[in-house]
Order: sequence, then structure tokens, then C-alpha cells
Amino acid sequence: MKKTIPTYDLNDVSQHGIVVERVEKRIVGIEDNLLDKGVHRDSHYIFMFLETGYAKMMVDFSVIEANEPSIFFLLPGQVHQGLVMDEVSGWFLAVKTDLLSESVRSVFEESLVEAKPLAIGPDWIGKLNSCAAVLQSFCTDEMLCAKEGFSVVQSLVNAYTGMFAYNFLHDIKSEILKESRALQLTRQFRIQIRKEFKTLKSPSLYAEVLNISPGYLTEVVHEATGKSALYWIHQEILVEAKRLLIFTHLTVKEIAHELGYNDHAYFTRLFTKLEGRSPSGFRDHSKR
Repeated sequence: MKKTIPTYDLNDVSQHGIVVERVEKRIVGIEDNLLDKGVHRDSHYIFMFLETGYAKMMVDFSVIEANEPSIFFLLPGQVHQGLVMDEVSGWFLAVKTDLLSESVRSVFEESLVEAKPLAIGPDWIGKLNSCAAVLQSFCTDEMLCAKEGFSVVQSLVNAYTGMFAYNFLHDIKSEILKESRALQLTRQFRIQIRKEFKTLKSPSLYAEVLNISPGYLTEVVHEATGKSALYWIHQEILVEAKRLLIFTHLTVKEIAHELGYNDHAYFTRLFTKLEGRSPSGFRDHSKR
């Protein structure tokens, strides 16, 4: 086991930050390089449309399976591994974060939807197939190297990924979708946590970044999620700590330092309080 979790970048396979491939009956070609790399992270988004077949993956400690027409996604930074791809047909899209629209990114980055396969109906199968095929047809060097051509490709990427966002949002309760001020601020807060959780540990620091009072941040986050602002900060820290405990052999002290804690004893107490067992106990338990 390595000291770090390998992170792969699209620059290794695409100078334009996008790879779109049709998969027929099995994984072939570029998808092997992008998906079958053992336990790893990616610095980009992955969107998968499973039209037929069976797929099984490990994503951040959970095993997810799909065996009917469905869509699913992977966020940048999520630890994952492809386990089984059996007679899979569909589409695979890997795309750099900055090529996605803010509205599409907001759906996934704020964790308002779960990163698990979502079944889709026959009408969406045709729409996704058509859009993906058009997108692939425009992903040529000639188009991607021209400013106007690249703009067309980016618009098609946003249309295709927008279909994913629409379906995932449509699947959750309508009251969650209300565009209240509380929800807007909570979205911004969750995005900032993903970026800054190693350095900013308290709600007051995030309130300062968002130009609001700590009390107001606490109020709106609780209104939108039912949880405190501190809860979401701790959850981001906890998930990353678990990733490092399971997928690396860093010591607890090294993990604490990686997460921004100079006092590893404090980190151990915090982890134990949040998880119900010590970091070492969690690591030992996960190996059983």
C-alpha cells in the first residue's frame, strides 16, 4: 500500500480536458486507462450512462451496483475502483471541472444528491444516446483546437451533463429544490468546505469567507439541511480521514498532519467522537 492515494489527471490522455467514448458490450480502449487503475482518485468528473449490462464499483467505502438502464457520476477526489463490468453498453464521459457550468456543478458538488446509480426510463435512454453521440462527433482535434468549435463542444457537454443533473434533482423531494436564500448560501458553504477543509476548521471562518455572520450561517445551514455548519465541516474531514486510513499506510500522526492538525492527539479525540472508534480501531476494523 502506498503513502498516498494515486490521483489521475485527464492531461495524461487528453489535452483538451474531455474524453467521451461509446462502450459496447465491454470496456475497451481509453476507458481501461481511466477506470481500471485499482484504488485511486481522479481530478475530473466522470459521468456514466449504463444502457445495458452490469456494473459494480467501490466508491468511498461503499459498493454500488447497476444492472438496468441507469446513470451515475463520480466527483473529483472521490476514491473509487472499478470491480466488475459485465457486457456493459452505454456512454462514458470524463471532463475537467472547469468545463462544466456552475449550475451543473452545484447539483453534484453540494452533495444534494447521492452518488449512486439512478434508474432512467426509455425516453431518457434515447435522449442521452442522441446527445452523447452528437457530443462525440464534435470532439475532434479540428473542433477542439478552434475557439468557436471548443465553445460548441462545451455547450454539448453542459447539455449532456445537465440531463444527469435534471434527473438526479427530479429524484429528490421537491421541498429540497426550493431556491431559498438558505439553500443558496448552504450550497456556497458546502463548496467552500470541499476546497478549504484542511485549513478552515470553524464555521466562523467560513462565515468570514462568505461575508455573513457566524450566527446567520449556522441558522441557514440548519434550515437547509437539518444539521449544523460544524457537522458538515467535520463530515468532510471524517470522510478524508477514512480514505487515508483505509487506502494508505500513513500513520495516524501523518494523517492528522495531512488534514491540517498539528496536534495528532486532538485529531484522534475528534475522530473517535465522530466515528465511535479511534482511527487505529477504524483501520483495524476495516481490514477484517
